[in-house]
Amino acid sequence: MKGKSSYLYGHIAYCSIVVLVLTLVFGRSWGNNTAAFFFVAMLLPIVLGTSYFFNYVLVPHYLLKKNYIKFALYSLYTAIVSLYLEMIVLMLSFIYLGNFNYHNLGPNASDTILLAVILYLLVFIGAVLLMVRQIKENRLVIQQLLAEKNKMEDPFLEIMSNRKMARIPYHDIVYIESFSYYIRVNTMKEQIISKEKISNLAYRLPDFFIRIHRSFIINKEKIRRVSYDEVMVEDVNLSIGRSYRKVVKDALKID
Repeated sequence: MKGKSSYLYGHIAYCSIVVLVLTLVFGRSWGNNTAAFFFVAMLLPIVLGTSYFFNYVLVPHYLLKKNYIKFALYSLYTAIVSLYLEMIVLMLSFIYLGNFNYHNLGPNASDTILLAVILYLLVFIGAVLLMVRQIKENRLVIQQLLAEKNKMEDPFLEIMSNRKMARIPYHDIVYIESFSYYIRVNTMKEQIISKEKISNLAYRLPDFFIRIHRSFIINKEKIRRVSYDEVMVEDVNLSIGRSYRKVVKDALKID
């Protein structure tokens, strides 16, 4: 949910920057920011459409897959179509803003070369921003994979128990239960008590562990049966917390 919100805010920020840049460019030369804003409002769908089509269709489907011929060809088609649409906007501006007289428009309004340069400059800026975001996302994924790899390289859970360090093989753990001031690790052979917090422990465990309740973390490999509000691990039935049901449903693929 947080990721979707950040994407939405990013798109809104990008649209706002496009409107601001174009309004300043045309408003400064025209000396009329209001007319420039309306002109930009008419031009905006073309700028955004070209930018998103280039960045979200052409780049991932052709450029990143090294299909350079189709990428160049479709980019050329996109340029031709976008310039054609810009000419339509100029015609509408000529009718509605210029009162059938180009001299009533700003000096840059009829300069198609300048319009094309501005259009593809904004497309390029959008591509750079998209690339920066993808780099950040890839770094985050790599960090998560490295963290998971580090967990799996050491197949033991290390916790303090009775003032000694206990090393418990992950695959021996059935479930972990949290109480007021301590946790209890239930294995196939024994129960080990520690003052570790269950919330801290959850981040140290590999992916085949899942938290199903504020008091329970289970080993998915030990599951015998799953229902809407309960999981059986080995011969123990544990409740699924109400706030954890969606996570458990998605992780265990419960219908």
